Amino acid sequence: MLHHQKVKFRAERRARRVRKHVNGTPERPRLSVHRTLAHLYAQVIDDTAGKTLVAASTTEKEFRTKNGYGGNRKAAGAIGQLIAERAKAKGVSKVVFDRGGFQYHGRVKAVADAARKAGLQF
Repeated sequence: MLHHQKVKFRAERRARRVRKHVNGTPERPRLSVHRTLAHLYAQVIDDTAGKTLVAASTTEKEFRTKNGYGGNRKAAGAIGQLIAERAKAKGVSKVVFDRGGFQYHGRVKAVADAARKAGLQF
C-alpha cells in the first residue's frame, strides 16, 4: 500500500468513527466539513432524508472572486460565515458539527468558530 493510500484509509476510518456518534436530523442537521490542501467544503445535511440542505465551498466562483485562495484560515472563516448565513436563510439555527475525521484545529476550527459567531448553535 502506498503512503497516500494509507493516509486516505486512516482518514476514512476516523471519519466513520466520528459519524457513529454524529447524526443529522431535520431539527438539528449535521454540519460536515471537508478540507483539501487548496480548498474547503461545508455542507448542512439532514441524514434522515439523505438531503444536503445548504452547501458552501471555496471552489465557488463568487467566493473566489471575493476572497481568492481557499486553503487558509481566512478563507475557512469566510466559509463558516457563508454556511451559517445560508443555513439561517433556510431556517436552520442548530446543527451538530462533523469534523469529518479531520483534527479540530486550524481551518476546521476556524469554520466552526465563524459559523458560531454568525449565529449557528452547536
